[in-house]
This record gives sequence, C-alpha cells and structure tokens, in this order.
Amino acid sequence: MVFTPKYRRKIIYSELRKDIQGIIKALCKWKGIEIIEGRMMPDHIHLLVSIPPKYRVSQITGYRKGKSAMMILERHANLKYKFGKRSFWTTGYCVSTVGINTAPAVKYIREQEKQAQVEDSLRREEYGDPFKGSK
Repeated sequence: MVFTPKYRRKIIYSELRKDIQGIIKALCKWKGIEIIEGRMMPDHIHLLVSIPPKYRVSQITGYRKGKSAMMILERHANLKYKFGKRSFWTTGYCVSTVGINTAPAVKYIREQEKQAQVEDSLRREEYGDPFKGSK
C-alpha cells in the first residue's frame, strides 16, 4: 500500500512522524493486520501488510485512512487549517498484491528511501540562483 497526505505535503518527517507511526500500528493491531514492512517518506508512506481474508483491501484502506485522519487532526488541531476539516489523506491509494514471496516488495520498500534521497539531491543541484552572475 502506498498513500499520501493531501496535496503531497512533506509533513510526515516533521513532528508528526512518531504520532502517525503509532496511529497506523494501533489501527492495524485492532483489525488483526500484520505489518511486514513499512517506510515513511517525506510525502508518502509505504506499507507491506498481511490482511486477514475476512476483510477487503478497500475496506481496510478506508478504515485506516479515515480513522487515522481523525486521530491525527485531534492530536494536532493546528493542521485543520492546512488540511481542511477532516481530510488529511488524499482520496486515492495504490495497492498491489504480492503473494507468498514478499522478498521483492520488502527490498523495494527498504530501498525506496535511498532512491528518494538521491533524486532529491539531484534536484537541488539543478537549480541555481538565476540572479547570480557567473564570476
């Protein structure tokens, strides 16, 4: 599962990181969902989870996004001005089923953070100050 905050705001690495992590772990525990692997990027979250067969993926995603948004906005009331009344997450999500061999998905999630850091460093180097003369 991949899901993002509204407008892809880079807010997950700030003071909310530990809160969001705890909220997602608690919600998964309440439904009996096992988190196999997970990474929090600055503007999105990757989760590899094992969902019991009695639940649909869309059901769990809606539950997790709805409840976590309410819990995050209750704990951090100042975010209501940035994100609106009760919408912290975007409306969509990305899900892919893995099957028995989860090793490639775990490897992808673990390496995603390194890849994002490399891409960010490349982007920073591209943009220079256009008002500086070359001396």
